[in-house]
Amino acid sequence: MKIKEKKVSLLKKFRDEEKINIDFEVKLSSISLEDLIALKLELSSRDFGGKLFGLPLFHSMKEIVNDALMKYSYSASRTKKEAAALLGMSTKDYRSYLRKFKTEELFEKSDK
Repeated sequence: MKIKEKKVSLLKKFRDEEKINIDFEVKLSSISLEDLIALKLELSSRDFGGKLFGLPLFHSMKEIVNDALMKYSYSASRTKKEAAALLGMSTKDYRSYLRKFKTEELFEKSDK
């Protein structure tokens, strides 16, 4: 079975959509992942008076992180087999998560 290689990049997608630029990337690289998540939560809470009451943040974080890992692995790998290996899972499980998080759709939209 021939495996189709792909080349996608979340950085390129966001640059093309003008969501980020080189200056932003330089600043972003100096912030830890934990601090970045805390900052994003703080920014998101502004619309709600500084609080995110009623949202199950603690229990939702695993899904949020898994979604981010799927986006990263899809972007960083040439094949699904390689991406699955990067995350330490079977190709079958990887494909299941691709469907669950609609990862491929995110990148397909940027190709159009």
